Amino acid sequence: QVQLVESGGGLVQAGGSPRLSCAASGRTFSIYEMAWMGWFRQAPGKEREFVAAISRGGTRTIYADSVKARFTISRDNVKNTVYLQMTSLKSEDTAVYYCAAGHITTDPVNSRGYDYWGQGTQVTVSS
Repeated sequence: QVQLVESGGGLVQAGGSPRLSCAASGRTFSIYEMAWMGWFRQAPGKEREFVAAISRGGTRTIYADSVKARFTISRDNVKNTVYLQMTSLKSEDTAVYYCAAGHITTDPVNSRGYDYWGQGTQVTVSS
């Protein structure tokens, strides 16, 4: 059974720089086998939206325009963990953040391309 567990969320002041982690586990599950690992978020009353994605070897990263230059996605295949370093947080970044893994993902921006999802971690930005 594959599990993705997010952590690192909470109440953060505007301008803060928390780091989210996504730890993957499963008997034979390795994030290295995933073509893409992604982060998505969902704010109250809004649809889930793409935040960032990173390719298997970490050579390619994609970001939503709203977070570009503020967020950085990275992965540690040995630790089976993906990270999302967030900086310069704004109130509009308040959302539940989800980690996702896509085994064969041709469109990493589209949530439908991902096979596994975490339960999410709440990030609330206070001004």
